[in-house]
Amino acid sequence: MFESAEIGHAIDKETYEAQVPALREALLEAQYELKQQARFPVIILINGIEGAGKGDTVKLLNEWMDPRLIEVRTFDQQTDEELARPPAWRYWRQLPAKGRMGILFGNWYSQMLQGRVHGQFKDAVLDQAISGAERLEQMLCDEGALIIKFWFHLSKKQMKARLKALQDDPLHSWRISPLDWQQSQTYDRFVRFGERVLRRTSREYAPWHVIEGVDPHYRSLAVGQILLDAMQAALQAPPQTRHNPHIAPLGESIDHRNVIDSLDLSRRLDKEDYQEQLITEQARLAGLLRDKRMRRHALVAVFEGNDAAGKGGAIRRVAAALDPRQYSIVPIAAPSEDERAQPYLWRFWRHIPARGKFTVFDRSWYGRVLVERVEGFCAPADWLRAYGEINDFEEQLCDAGIVVVKFWLAIDEQTQLERFKEREQISFKRFKITEDDWRNREKWGQYRDAVGDMVDRTSTEIAPWTLVEANDKRWARVKVLRTINEALEAAFKADKKSR
Repeated sequence: MFESAEIGHAIDKETYEAQVPALREALLEAQYELKQQARFPVIILINGIEGAGKGDTVKLLNEWMDPRLIEVRTFDQQTDEELARPPAWRYWRQLPAKGRMGILFGNWYSQMLQGRVHGQFKDAVLDQAISGAERLEQMLCDEGALIIKFWFHLSKKQMKARLKALQDDPLHSWRISPLDWQQSQTYDRFVRFGERVLRRTSREYAPWHVIEGVDPHYRSLAVGQILLDAMQAALQAPPQTRHNPHIAPLGESIDHRNVIDSLDLSRRLDKEDYQEQLITEQARLAGLLRDKRMRRHALVAVFEGNDAAGKGGAIRRVAAALDPRQYSIVPIAAPSEDERAQPYLWRFWRHIPARGKFTVFDRSWYGRVLVERVEGFCAPADWLRAYGEINDFEEQLCDAGIVVVKFWLAIDEQTQLERFKEREQISFKRFKITEDDWRNREKWGQYRDAVGDMVDRTSTEIAPWTLVEANDKRWARVKVLRTINEALEAAFKADKKSR
């Protein structure tokens, strides 16, 4: 794959200077059109051999275009804040918004390559990382992003010649970095594993472009032209069509029953039992979150449910057991302008807690397969692929030691009606009832079907759904607390077995 980058391409200075003005003007026009349309972001991944001109080329792009619309990000050593979260968190929080361009050095490919080259893990782990990169890029492209991947290449002979020339030049020897010397010793392994990564991850939606790095004129024009062609093609293309006439239906139960129908909504607790069990479970939770074993974990609790099912009351009982510094509550409503300019999961990734912390999501990423599906806010192709994206997201959380607990609080239609009427009549509860709540009752059956599909497709061994019988608020609150406690204790027990 790298042979074509060792041909010896070269462009003389006169030809270079003659071509740059037109290329620069076209790049600026494309950049401003990108900003004006604001339909998609441009994500540029920079990888390759040290000394092949990566930094110089990106510096030149900033000179040729408007640097105010370019975000250059470098991912070197992970910070303590990043180490305390899943690996992908550091990349998600730095993604460019629609209409902007992000250039990422030291991205997910750099991490997996350096780890394999230096023997930190074997091929199986590298292959897992490669698959993870493919899934991430596929999802970003499905969300509309334009991904352009550059590998800057030098042959082993060219790299050694460059190092020798710099070493012998007292004015420029400072340009040799420790990473240059390190890679000169591991060149063969780096290229071997690099080719494996490129071969596996060059896809039609995010292809690799191998750039010969010896001649600065050639590499600059090559990168500029590839970038221009990709941006112009994306800008001239019609907006992405989400409708797919070949989407297969999910199907439904033969007897028209789903998992929600199996719940016994008559379950309840009397006041005395409730008070005793509530205090017991709250004390248990407080102790678990203070336990030293929590330093290896974080906790995420997801609350979904029918309107008026008691999510807020359950969350308050959980929070009442804890020091406010231990947890945060993230209420999820309609996305803001900033959130709509990013991939769907972006606004949830940025709230993922560090080790030792607890985050409650009052509604969550499941909105895509619930309200967005039922209300038609996204096309079937979007919510159908969301099941796989959500499972992948939650697997990444669990792999990082985060305990994920998911609740669906279920009530029947009559109980919901009674609670709606109560909210209208009690002054301090009127803010809880809206026209949308009444309108959603007309779609009870559609939401029921969506919940059934959601549970069927996203209740996994690592992040199962807990269905909560919530006609009785006391029963629901205690069950929520007990489930969180049992999940934490199971995680602590698993830690002990793994040592």
